[in-house]
Amino acid sequence: MPDKPPLRQRIREDIAKNRRRIKELGPGLITSGAGDDPAGIVTYTVVGATTGFSQLWLLLLSTPMMIAIQSMAARIAIVTGKSLPEITTAFYSKKLTVFMVLILAVANILTIGADLNAMAAIFHILFGFPTIHWLLLVTAFIAALVIFGSYRTVKKVLIWLTAVPGVYIVSAILANPPVLKMLADTFIPQIHLQSAWIVAALGMLGTTISPYLMFWQASEEREEKTSVVQADEANFDTVVGMVWSNLLAYAMIVTGAVLLYGTHADIQDVRTLAVTLRPAAGECAFVFVGDHRFGLSGDSCAGGLDGLRRRRYFRLAGGDG
Repeated sequence: MPDKPPLRQRIREDIAKNRRRIKELGPGLITSGAGDDPAGIVTYTVVGATTGFSQLWLLLLSTPMMIAIQSMAARIAIVTGKSLPEITTAFYSKKLTVFMVLILAVANILTIGADLNAMAAIFHILFGFPTIHWLLLVTAFIAALVIFGSYRTVKKVLIWLTAVPGVYIVSAILANPPVLKMLADTFIPQIHLQSAWIVAALGMLGTTISPYLMFWQASEEREEKTSVVQADEANFDTVVGMVWSNLLAYAMIVTGAVLLYGTHADIQDVRTLAVTLRPAAGECAFVFVGDHRFGLSGDSCAGGLDGLRRRRYFRLAGGDG
């Protein structure tokens, strides 16, 4: 048997390997950031405000489910070299594929519109000036980034924007939650039969596991990965991204539960969320809600990033994109 390399050498090799893995993070991490958009922020906060800590165990349960679904979508795209619509066309009818893509397109357009509007509203709260001015400015900035920026530049921006919502974790810590009860509700399942609890659970699970995230990541993996061997890299990327996404969601629920549970607050959007949090959290409410403007940029750019990648793909292939 060959001798094992010295311990110091093995440590250095492991460090180098992990550094390569971190550098290769991309589609899975970006997709996770896109999932925590303003609609998701409001949903998770409302879940905490209406049900307290009682649904934290559902978030824990959904994490491996989310990883499995996204990993399957990524691996299918890498192994076949095809996007999910192409695969559904091969096994089912083209009409079904067109119907699915139309629904996805409408959902994406509405989501991006809501995200841009929410970002403009937050800028209005923070800095003044009419919301419409911020809306035009933010839309122009994101459009310029996606259309004129290079692929690597857009990817780096999105990865950094995905890291910014870590402020929510700080917010949850500053809210000073009862740790023992929080941990108990995280690991001990409980089910309530009230309609409000069931609706909140469905909303949370629907926000956490979204079909459009599968399409996004599969498309990104197909464009970025060129070998079946890279499937393991995609799996690591997906695990990191989905754990990060649900960790942020966990922090949002905890913050909503500590600050708003029992207050019967009427939260409709990020603007009312900031106003509602203000009496309990003071000016920190605007930091808590306002920091997601960066995440919104990531979400909006990610929607356009697929088109950018496709144009890049067609150019490389000599097509007309």
